[in-house]
Amino acid sequence: MSRAVFARRATVAGMLALALALVADPVMAQEPAAGGGEAVLHLFGAAIGLGMIVIGAALGIGKFAAAAAESIARQPSAADKITGAVNLPLFLLEGVAILAEVFVLLIVLL
Repeated sequence: MSRAVFARRATVAGMLALALALVADPVMAQEPAAGGGEAVLHLFGAAIGLGMIVIGAALGIGKFAAAAAESIARQPSAADKITGAVNLPLFLLEGVAILAEVFVLLIVLL
């Protein structure tokens, strides 16, 4: 693994850890006093989680689609087999993302 890849992954991991530390501590704290502004921090955490879900699903679907397009460009005669092999993982990835979004909305609304 090159230094640039390692540095990029370490930066992303650090930013995610910082976001988790900023959101998790106030959410796990004691119940706020009446009229406190901390009662809506769980909504902020849900918004961050929902954003991460959407970004992750978009990156995954993009990689699948790019790989399929490149494979079809290299071997056009196998386009039907490649499309069939890529469709199921794409549907599963999209289904997992939709379920995660529903779970986040249930957490917020209940």
